[in-house]
Amino acid sequence: MEIILKKDITNLGYKNDLIKVKDGYARNYLIPKGMAIIATESSKKELAELKKQQAFKEDKIRNEAETIAKALEGTELTIGVKAGTSGKIFGSVNNIMIANAILEQKKMEIDRKTVILKEDHIKEIGKYKATVKLHKEVEVEIDLDVIAE
Repeated sequence: MEIILKKDITNLGYKNDLIKVKDGYARNYLIPKGMAIIATESSKKELAELKKQQAFKEDKIRNEAETIAKALEGTELTIGVKAGTSGKIFGSVNNIMIANAILEQKKMEIDRKTVILKEDHIKEIGKYKATVKLHKEVEVEIDLDVIAE
């Protein structure tokens, strides 16, 4: 069954994507929860018109994200935390602290939800990597240096 997504759904697609899924998944889960609609001829025409209008806006947003990505590329953030003598951190370093470090050190405001760590939390002093997903097509990897204060 062809459907049009109304929200971004992980591992399925992004808002306003035309995709094919199994009938039961669409009728029993996606459509009742308001995540998708059935792709009829009229809804496909509406979608085409909407995509035409949003293309310009999307290019502008992507260009802004690429500009930010170029500024962040090759960045090494230093995050100072309280730690014990063995190198264990009291608490942990998470995406909120990384977003705040970007704001302090690079003067760029980044949404904390766009910062992705390979681990959930950083619990020890050392060097790590984090990914900042600025746009669905633009992401940049930054280096983290977690040091004891």
